[in-house]
Order: sequence, then C-alpha cells, then structure tokens
Amino acid sequence: MKAGADLRGEVLLTLTRLRLATPRQLKALLLPHQQDTDHVRRALRNLLAESPALVGRTHRAQQSYWYCTPAGLTEAAASGELASPVGRTTGKRIAASKTGLREHGLALVDTVIAFHQAEVADHADWRVEVAHPTPAGNLVPDGVVLLANGSSAFVEIDRTMSYAGLLAKLERYDAYRNAPASGRGNAARPPRNHWQETYAGPSLERTFPLLLFVFTPAKRRAAPETREAAFHDRARPNWQITVATTTLHQLTHDGADRPVWRIVGRGEDRRVLAAAPKPR
Repeated sequence: MKAGADLRGEVLLTLTRLRLATPRQLKALLLPHQQDTDHVRRALRNLLAESPALVGRTHRAQQSYWYCTPAGLTEAAASGELASPVGRTTGKRIAASKTGLREHGLALVDTVIAFHQAEVADHADWRVEVAHPTPAGNLVPDGVVLLANGSSAFVEIDRTMSYAGLLAKLERYDAYRNAPASGRGNAARPPRNHWQETYAGPSLERTFPLLLFVFTPAKRRAAPETREAAFHDRARPNWQITVATTTLHQLTHDGADRPVWRIVGRGEDRRVLAAAPKPR
C-alpha cells in the first residue's frame, strides 16, 4: 500500500497528465488491487483541503469528476516528475462541460487504463493534447503515448466526429509526417522533420508513430462497431502511416495487448498491436 503522501502526489500528477478522472479511474491506475476507492478519495479530499486547493471537482448524476487547479499544476510541475510542463491546462472546463467534452476525456482515461493494465504502456507515459506543427496549422492528437517497446503512438478518441472529419484528421497526420524540417542541420547531419526529431530516435531507427483510433459510444450516434466499419470503408491506405482501430468496449473488455486492432487497408482481421505492419 502506498503511503498517504505518496498517493497524494501520484493522484496530483495523474490529474495533471490526464486533465480529469473519476475516483474509480484513479483507483484502477494507482491502486489496482484495492477493492474500493476509499484511499483515493481521502487523497483527493486532502488535495482539495489545501489552501489554495490543488484539485477541484464537479458533480453530475451521482458521479464526481476531479481535475487540477492552477495551484495544483504549479505544484505538480515543481515536482520534476512531468515529462514536459509546456501547455498544461486544468481540466475544469472539460469536467464541467455539457457538450460531450467530459465523456470524451473520460474515454481517453479509460483507454489509458486499458493500456496500463495490459502493460502496453505505463499511465505516466501519456501526454494529452500536445500541439504538433504542420504547414496548415497545428495538429493536436488527443493523446501521445510512449509504448513499452520504445516506439510511440498517436491516439484519437472518436465519439461524434463525422466521417469527413475523421478523414480530414488522417490528412493532417500525413501533412505532419511530411512537414518541412524544423532545423537547418549541419554537415554531419541533414535537417530532420519535426516527427523525426521528436519520435525517430537519435539514429532515426524508429518509424513514424502508429496512429490509433478508438471508437466510443455516444448518444444519437451509430454504434462504435458500425462507425469503425464505415471508417475502414472510407479510409484510403497510406503506407507511410499505419492506422489501427478498435472500439473502447473491445479495448477494455479484451485488453490492449489482445488481437483487438484492425489495420486500415489490411482486411477485417484483427491483430495484436505488436503485429501491426511498419510504415514504409
């Protein structure tokens, strides 16, 4: 069992990284063997009782949604435990949203939990809504994750986006992959694209990150399985980018390490993520 101070710190860092979470989600990530959420709730209450409060919460339908306050973000950044403090924002707007932003954010956290429980990626190795430059403006993935095998993946959560919007997002990733080099290079090293500087490793041994779409339920929308199938019918294969899809139910029910991933342009068979083809 983690000491109270340790759990308090981990709760704060997790909310900073993921923007918002419920006590149940925090328990799944930080105290998976506990039967109840009592310890997590105690840590949240302690953070709330600080002056100024380090976390905030909203209530809706007998559920509480927790997020960091500006003071919490400052304390988390001072810990030195965050990969990058740039662009950190509180989850207050998302937690209070009535437009589906909260459900979108919670679905991302459920995805993080599925990856963490399957040991595909640690929950601390996720970054949310990090801007990536393209000639047409910034690309902002829902999440970027460092996988256990050392490669990275972009993760998009789809609840309500139109098919045209999804295909446009694919084009943005293609634009990011082909974005001009961000450095001038030198005689010993030619200039590299932003993605190469960020994700390819020092000797460019890694390929462009996987692009993962997770289809989740939403009111007045077709079932996730139906939207996933329609997406595959419309998406053109791009052999420079590997695109894999699944549904949140499959991901959480079967596991992120199981054959739940369907590859665009590779038929209807599902495979494990490790068996996804490498981009050319």
